[in-house]
Amino acid sequence: MRLLLSQWLTPATGVVSIRQQVSALTASGDIAGSTAKDLQAIVAAAEQAEAGSHAAQLRTQLTKLRSAVAAARAGKVSQQARDALLPLVDALLADPPSVARATAAADVLMSSYDTNKAWFPSSWWNSAVALQTVGDYMQRTGDRRYLAQLDNTFEKNKGVFPAGYLSGDPLLGNFTSRAIDDSEWWALTWIQAYDLTKDQKYLDMAVTIADYVNGYWDDTCGGGVWWDAERTYKNAVTNGLWVRLTAELHNRIPGDTAWLAKSRTAWEWLDASGMINSSGLVNDGLDGACRNNGGTVWSYNQGLAIGAGLELWRATGDTTALATARRLADAAMTSSALVSDGVLTEACDRLDRSRDDNAKQFKGIFMRYFMDLSDSTGDPRYQAFVDRQATSVWGRDRDAQGRLGVRWAGTGSAAHPNVFDWRTQASALSALIAAVPRS
Repeated sequence: MRLLLSQWLTPATGVVSIRQQVSALTASGDIAGSTAKDLQAIVAAAEQAEAGSHAAQLRTQLTKLRSAVAAARAGKVSQQARDALLPLVDALLADPPSVARATAAADVLMSSYDTNKAWFPSSWWNSAVALQTVGDYMQRTGDRRYLAQLDNTFEKNKGVFPAGYLSGDPLLGNFTSRAIDDSEWWALTWIQAYDLTKDQKYLDMAVTIADYVNGYWDDTCGGGVWWDAERTYKNAVTNGLWVRLTAELHNRIPGDTAWLAKSRTAWEWLDASGMINSSGLVNDGLDGACRNNGGTVWSYNQGLAIGAGLELWRATGDTTALATARRLADAAMTSSALVSDGVLTEACDRLDRSRDDNAKQFKGIFMRYFMDLSDSTGDPRYQAFVDRQATSVWGRDRDAQGRLGVRWAGTGSAAHPNVFDWRTQASALSALIAAVPRS
C-alpha cells in the first residue's frame, strides 16, 4: 500500500515522505539511532539534489540509501522498516522527479495540439520545433505516447497548401516553402521521428527537404544557404540548421559521403563567415557587404552553432569542431547578452520589453543543443547550467495550471507580464528534458 501511495505523491513529497518514515521508524525502534543518523544524512543530500534539479546526484543518493537499508543488519534496521522504506525509494528511482516534471509539462504542451489540422495553432515553423521537442521528450524518457501525433502531422501536412492555411506562405509540398529555415526545422523534426521509430519514410522526407534547401546554397559571400527563396539574406539560423541537418543525415545514411562533404563545407564557411564575433557569440547574420551585421545575439543562433559543430564532430571526430562548440557554450554561459543571474534570458525577456511569437521558442532550441553537448562531454559545468535552468523553470516559471512561461526566472511587470502559451511551454520543456538523466 505504501508503494501505491508513493506513486501518487509529488516528487518532492516522495523524498520528504522517506525522511518522515525514517523518523517514525527510528521512534518506533525499527531503526537504531546511529543508523538513523546515517540514513537521514543520505536523505538530506537527496532532498538537496532534488531541490536543485540535480537528477544524477539524486539517483546516486537514492541508490546509496537503498543499499544502506538493504544491507543493514537486522539489529540496525528491522524487516518492517525495510518493507516500508524500500518501496518508497524504488518508486522514486523508477519515476524520478525530473521525469515526472518533464511528463507533466509535455502533457500540458500536447493539450494544445490540434488533431484535425495536425499542428499547434497557429505557427508553422514553431509547430515543427514543438513536435521535435516532444520527440526529445519521448527519446529521453522512453514514453512513446505521442508517436501517433507525429505521424498524424506527417501524413496530413506533407502536401501542398495555400498561404494562410498552415503558414503565411504557400506550402510547396514535402514541408517546404519560400522560408528556407522553416523547411530545415521540419527536416530535423522528421529525423527525430526516424530516430524514434526507424520508419524509413521519415528519413526519406528529411532527404527530400535537404535536397530542396541545397538549391539555395551559392557563392554569394563565399558560400552559405539563403534564408529565403528571394535570396535577400544569409544568416546564422539557416546555416546553423544546414550544418546540423547535413551532418545528421550523414550519421544515419550508411556509406554516405555527399552529405558529409556538404556539412564540412558549410561548417567551414559558417566558422569563417564573421557571424561568430570575437566574444564567441553569434550575431544574427551578414549585411550587404558580407560582414557581421551586429544583429541581436539570440540564444537559438548560439545553440544551433553549438549543435552544428557537435554533430559534425560526431560525424568526423574533428576535435576542432568540438572545441568550437565548447567555446560557444562557454561564451553563452558567461555572457550578459544571454544569461542573467545564472538563468538563460533573451534580450526581449527584459522587464521593459516584449517579444513576438518566434522568440518565445528560442531558449528551448538553445537548451536542446546544449543538452547534447553536456551529454557528449560529461562536463559538470554544463550539467550544472542545465540543472539551474530546470530548477528556475519549475520553481519560478510555472503557474497553477502547470503552464511554463517565457521568462524562466518567472519575472514580469505590469506593462510586460510573463507570457504563457504553447510556444513558451515547448521552450521551457526543453530545459526540463535536459535535466532528465540520459538512459
